[in-house]
Parts: sequence; C-alpha cells; structure tokens
Amino acid sequence: MRSPQEIWENIKGVVLGVPENWFIFIEAIFLFSVIYFVLKTLYDNGAKKFIVVYLLLLTVMGAISLFMTHFSASLFYVAAMLLSLFFLLLFHTEIKRMLWKTAVRNPGAPHESAAKTTAVSARAEEYISNIVKAVQNLSKNNTGALIVLSNGNLPRNITDSGVTLNANISSQLIEGIFINKAPLHDGAMVIFGDKIQAAGCFLPLTQREFPKDYGTRHRAGIGVTEVADVSTIIVSEETGIVSVVKLGKITRYIDSENLKRFLREYYWKEFNTERKRV
Repeated sequence: MRSPQEIWENIKGVVLGVPENWFIFIEAIFLFSVIYFVLKTLYDNGAKKFIVVYLLLLTVMGAISLFMTHFSASLFYVAAMLLSLFFLLLFHTEIKRMLWKTAVRNPGAPHESAAKTTAVSARAEEYISNIVKAVQNLSKNNTGALIVLSNGNLPRNITDSGVTLNANISSQLIEGIFINKAPLHDGAMVIFGDKIQAAGCFLPLTQREFPKDYGTRHRAGIGVTEVADVSTIIVSEETGIVSVVKLGKITRYIDSENLKRFLREYYWKEFNTERKRV
C-alpha cells in the first residue's frame, strides 16, 4: 500500500509533468468526457439510482488505484472505461435514438420541422385518445388490465413471454384483449410508441411490501418499473380503480385528465423529442 507521501508525489508529478506527459493528459480528458456522457445519458433517462451506483464504483476504483501499489493508473483507466461501457450498453437503444435525432436534424428547414412536429403531435393525441377511452371503459366494467409503456429497452424475455402483435393502437383492440376469459387477458400488454407490441406478457413481481388489496396485477405493474425504464397503467379488476406507475412509485385514483397527462409525457419523449416515428 502506498503512503500518503508517495500518493502526493505521484499526483504532483503528473500535474507538473503535463507538457511531457501530454498523452496522459489527453487520456484524462477523454475519460472525463466519457464519464460526462454516461452521467448525461443516465440522467436523461431518469436512471438516478444508476448514477449513484456508477459514481460510487468510480470512487471506489479511484481510491484503490491511489492506495494499492498493484493497481496502477493504467488499470484504473481501463477499469473506468469498461465500467462506462457497461452502463452505456444498458441504454444502447436510447443512445441510438439520440444519435438518430442528431443525424436527421435539419436546421435549415424550420417550416418542415414545424409541420413535422404538428403531425407528430396529432398522431400522439390519437393514440392517447384511444388508450384513455379503452382504460375508461375497462374501469367502468371492472375489467382488469395491465399496460406497459415501453421505450424499447424492455428485457426481451418479457416480450417473448407473450404473443407478438405489432398492431396499430385502437381502443377496441385494447378492450378486446383484456375482456374476461380472453386468452391474453391475464398478462400484460406492451405498447411501444405507435404499436401494441405484444400481449399476454408475464412481468416480474415487486418484492416490496404493499397493502393487501394490491394483487398480482399491481405487484407486476410495479415490479417491471423497478427493473426497466418503463411506465405502467393498471386497472383493478375488483374496484375499477385506475393507477399509474413510474420508477416503482404507484399513483392511484387516476382520472381521464391525469391519464392524458401521463400519456403525453410518454409520447412527448417517444415522438416530439426524438422524432423517431414520423
């Protein structure tokens, strides 16, 4: 283990030797740029818990590289880059969308951009209207339902557990899937942007403690938001109460206006910000 004096001499040597060690200086700039990009990606996708874990691991590795003689600065650099790559791979879909958005942006055509935004908003409102109408009808009839609003990073084993549909969103189809005794009514429906991606999917259950009136449907609707960056809409089969879940936090007694706001937040991210499905 290095002594504090040795650590200080090493740090002073690196700082004073920047002109001679310009390659190390460039490496440091690149590493900090990667760290910033990872933090920005995690923050933009609401993964605050991952931010804490990422910074904690970097801090631990930095401390080890300072005090352990067998753990050199080069090993810290490699370990930090591998750790950053791991967290970036968790959000590879979001990164591709961000790059796609940058590539297709055309600042020289403001009228075209405005028209595109208007068209996207109109389409999003159509999907929202269909989902809200279906949820209202299901609620009135005390028909249980569980809808996952995916953003493309839902674990594949979840979507594969159901039936792939890739169907256009309509209130009739949503209600038909969840009608009692229908083959897929017990599982979850996955909506991804403008499509009903799958239905009858099995979701992981939350392991946290909740009131007894939270049945399997509620526990699944909460559980999936704890393992993936998705949101869910739940209709209670017993009471018809509509709930929404985001980042593991459930909000109950959602009326149509609040549900519209909840869905607009989702479609604002999926359509207006990313322009992916125009």
